[in-house]
Amino acid sequence: MKKEEMPKTEEEWKQKLTPEQFRILRKKGTEQPFTGKYNDSKEKGIFVCAACGGQLFSSDTKYDSGSGWPSFYEPVSNDKIEEKIDESMNMSRTEVLCSKCKGHLGHKFNDGPKPTGLRYCINSASLDLKSKDKVKTK
Repeated sequence: MKKEEMPKTEEEWKQKLTPEQFRILRKKGTEQPFTGKYNDSKEKGIFVCAACGGQLFSSDTKYDSGSGWPSFYEPVSNDKIEEKIDESMNMSRTEVLCSKCKGHLGHKFNDGPKPTGLRYCINSASLDLKSKDKVKTK
């Protein structure tokens, strides 16, 4: 079985993603608060990148931050995400990216719950939820 190549050109991403996913993942957009499909979700599983399928967050670390976006206090592994300083919108924030495809996921803040004190504020459009028994582990 041939391994699927990850789309890299803008046109290939447009073919693979919905317009909303493309706007958020590739153009660093954001969805309106309280509108994302995973904001209020209590389903169990692993949240993967909607662009490339990379494992990102576990439902076990998801909590209701009241911010209007799905929030997690830690990723499944620190090597699954990348962080960059984002100085857009006249403020300095920490942007969270998928380490596999470099898709924009959301932002990280230092106002989360224990045990980490972190809040990964992630756009639902950047995520797909897979039940734990359907997630491939490597």
